[in-house]
Amino acid sequence: MTSHPNKNGWIRFTRSALHAGAEVLDASGTALSEEIALFARDWVDCLNAGGKLLFFGNGGSQADAQHLSGELVNRYRKNRRGLPALALGSSSPVLTSVANDDSFEQVFAREVEAFGRAGDLAIGLSTSGSSPNVVLALKKAIELGLGTQAFTGKAGGPVARAANRALRVPSEETPLIQQAHLAIGHILCDLVESEIFPEGDS
Repeated sequence: MTSHPNKNGWIRFTRSALHAGAEVLDASGTALSEEIALFARDWVDCLNAGGKLLFFGNGGSQADAQHLSGELVNRYRKNRRGLPALALGSSSPVLTSVANDDSFEQVFAREVEAFGRAGDLAIGLSTSGSSPNVVLALKKAIELGLGTQAFTGKAGGPVARAANRALRVPSEETPLIQQAHLAIGHILCDLVESEIFPEGDS
């Protein structure tokens, strides 16, 4: 087997990248623990009151929205009943028809209007904090009486300003922000599941 000419460089890069991600997670733990607990309280209160969670974002944030809704509908650690959570933008016919007939900026707001009810919780994810379709969806949610939360990067931007609560990951690098968003999302799922189902299935 021939030696890979870039092996040592790739190993150094991998270590550096993993350390950078760990540093952002550590900084998030210091800066955001209290806010994460408040986010979890909102999720629990919404679900216990019969509401549902609506997640939405673009690109990798859309993947995170689907990931987190899947953890809640199915299970995270415990065998228990499903919890009501939706990832908006997951239906390509809905997404493309709204984008075609109106504009891409309205794709999430239209689904909030269709599926959201007062007492639900709308959760927008945007690493840049500047996604117009996420901002408009959060504003529509507030108009309809939903609670609102935002996951963003350090800048926060109009997405953070449009939400009742915002988690601003202390980084300006999209991949590191996305890694932290998913890690925080997992923590929230764990807290929610433990609070609503302390004895397991219910």
